[in-house]
Amino acid sequence: MGALTPKLERVIHTLEWVRIEEFVSASWCGTGRPPHERSWLANAFVAKAVLGLTTTVGLIERLTVDRALRRICGFALCRKLPSESTFSRAFDEFAAARLAERVHEALIKEHLGNELIGHLSRDGTAIEARERPAQSRRAAATPAPAPAAQSCLITEAAPAAPTPAVPAKKRGRGRPRRGKVRAPAKVSPIQRQRQQSLAQMLKDIPSGCDRGTKCNAQGYKVSWNGYKLHLDTADCGVPIAALLSSASMHDSRAAIPLSLISAQRVTNLYDVMDAAYCSFELHEHCRSLGHVPLIDHNPRGGMKEAFEPADAIRYNERTVAERSNARLKDEFGGNTLRVKGGTKVMGHLMFGVLALSADQLMRLRQ
Repeated sequence: MGALTPKLERVIHTLEWVRIEEFVSASWCGTGRPPHERSWLANAFVAKAVLGLTTTVGLIERLTVDRALRRICGFALCRKLPSESTFSRAFDEFAAARLAERVHEALIKEHLGNELIGHLSRDGTAIEARERPAQSRRAAATPAPAPAAQSCLITEAAPAAPTPAVPAKKRGRGRPRRGKVRAPAKVSPIQRQRQQSLAQMLKDIPSGCDRGTKCNAQGYKVSWNGYKLHLDTADCGVPIAALLSSASMHDSRAAIPLSLISAQRVTNLYDVMDAAYCSFELHEHCRSLGHVPLIDHNPRGGMKEAFEPADAIRYNERTVAERSNARLKDEFGGNTLRVKGGTKVMGHLMFGVLALSADQLMRLRQ
């Protein structure tokens, strides 16, 4: 294959660590035209994340001119490379089958499943997408006015205007009268999650593209169109679990599902979270799993409670979550999203999380 650059050596080591070809099943039954080997395409998508290639067209061009990368991924030099549509169809299959998520889970269980992890840092990061935010139910139910140029096409026998909805009565103040039953108070999402199974929690999490807003480190509000990726990162820098949601969802709604997913893979002692996760229910949930919660206090207009000196030192471990988010965006394709839909977005991001996990594990060995 000739001389190997440090980047290509990194691709070789990453593919050897993740062993993604063991999770790809053959799809040809001997009838019709045989498809391209799916394991080669899966290796190519891992190499795309490691090399930081932005598009599939750029990946194909790199495979065309780089004979060494072509052989590393498994493609034969005497055969023509698959077309762009073949790569796209294969990526759809990988995203629908959650290939990268299954490989990442197996990688974590194999190398960290028997280890005792001190801290798990939980945080969510903004993922900008190139798609239009989904319309809310209220906006979709309200019909848009007809343009002036098309007003002449509306016939006079138009349907009658819908009857305006009767506004609901406000809840009265004070104690209810004798014999009158007061409506029960609304249950918060976190309280509802504590009574659900993990499958029900994941089903209730919104995954459509919408608009999100949050404050950055300088205190300014930042808005974006897209999604939000929630990560549990060990203190060694390896992402343990990942969860994708809409950009408008609050970070605290992903805390309980992420903690249950991480508890199935590794054993940790402390759960480290920022002030966005400050709630009594999350403290109780962490203790129910046998973990010590280290959650920054949110004063909400009152007095802020400081950590104990020892807990304040342990809370500094949360910076590993910021470094993990930054590396995922800058080095492994988190900022170069070119697909649409929650399933494909999660597939694209998980290839980057898989490459990031393998890279951090290799650094631990060094």
